[in-house]
Amino acid sequence: MISENIKSQKQTNRKSQNWKCIKAKSMSLTTSDTELLVQFRNPVTKERAFTSIIKKYQEKLYWHVRRMVIEHEDANDVLQNVFVRVWNGLENFREDSQLYNWLYRIATNECLTYIEQQKKRMSVPLDEVESGLSNKIKADSHFDANRLEWKLQLAIQQLPEKQRLVFNLRYYDEMPYEEMSRILDTSEGALKASYHHAVKKIEDYIKNH
Repeated sequence: MISENIKSQKQTNRKSQNWKCIKAKSMSLTTSDTELLVQFRNPVTKERAFTSIIKKYQEKLYWHVRRMVIEHEDANDVLQNVFVRVWNGLENFREDSQLYNWLYRIATNECLTYIEQQKKRMSVPLDEVESGLSNKIKADSHFDANRLEWKLQLAIQQLPEKQRLVFNLRYYDEMPYEEMSRILDTSEGALKASYHHAVKKIEDYIKNH
């Protein structure tokens, strides 16, 4: 089980980001996904429905992407690609899964594609790309190596990319393994094992740094 100090840090991180979550309530946030999809398939309301879907899910998707690629500018670039894919594919969405699962799957694939492109662009092994992500964290003007929140971020970047993805979805997004299994097309047992190993590596890193 994940240690209490990491759990406590999770609560602290949430509080520090609360200001990002304060928004005026709009119809787009309360309209059901089913209604939005019906509106999207109507040429008259298509664009408005798409805007409502983006407003409803963009914050969750942004932080999902940001935790994988680290920098705000990179996260925005990846997110734009996500929205393009959503626009192009939403017409054929079959609703055999929940909409946000489908959105997360697209965002996840775009993150992995981005990381792979970075590796090819720099012609370096993936572990060096991950080291580069750690360097981006250290370059933050607020970075403090002695604070648990920063140690946690550095620890997460030491994980293999798929393991890092599982940890982020479970720890930050609190996604049930059943839903995660549909998004990543991996068995629940394998995901639980991956998360367990990730937690162990993170705790070991924090203890030794």
